[in-house]
Amino acid sequence: MQLQPQFKEVLQLIQQARQRAYQAVNTQLVQLYWQIGEYICQRVAAESWGKSTVHQLAAYLQQQEPTVKGFSDKNLWRMKQFHETYHPYPKLSALLREINWTHHTLILGKTQSIEEKEFYLRLTLKEKYSFRELEMIYAILRYN
Repeated sequence: MQLQPQFKEVLQLIQQARQRAYQAVNTQLVQLYWQIGEYICQRVAAESWGKSTVHQLAAYLQQQEPTVKGFSDKNLWRMKQFHETYHPYPKLSALLREINWTHHTLILGKTQSIEEKEFYLRLTLKEKYSFRELEMIYAILRYN
């Protein structure tokens, strides 16, 4: 009796569960980055936080959680930009949680208008582009 086709079904279940777990983690990370960006926006407005304060926050986070990566002062400012950029557009909030942070940094850094951002968000989601594929598509569309 050939068991490999049945084994492949189990392998597919594992792979599908892994993909769902990855998506759930990504959704939570993007939500966290949104919340941190919102927090920093509020502090900048209410308490005049600036570069040195955000730098101190990054150092504090590194000291308290040395194994956690992704909270440099530069990335904290990106989180603020992420929140500021999309906050006025609640219809995009569902899209934002569907793609990962590296895609967001590319879209935020390379596009100008909210319409252009929305185009690349939707395109990335529809085509399931990797970061490198999105980067290549952006370059092709930008220079054609």
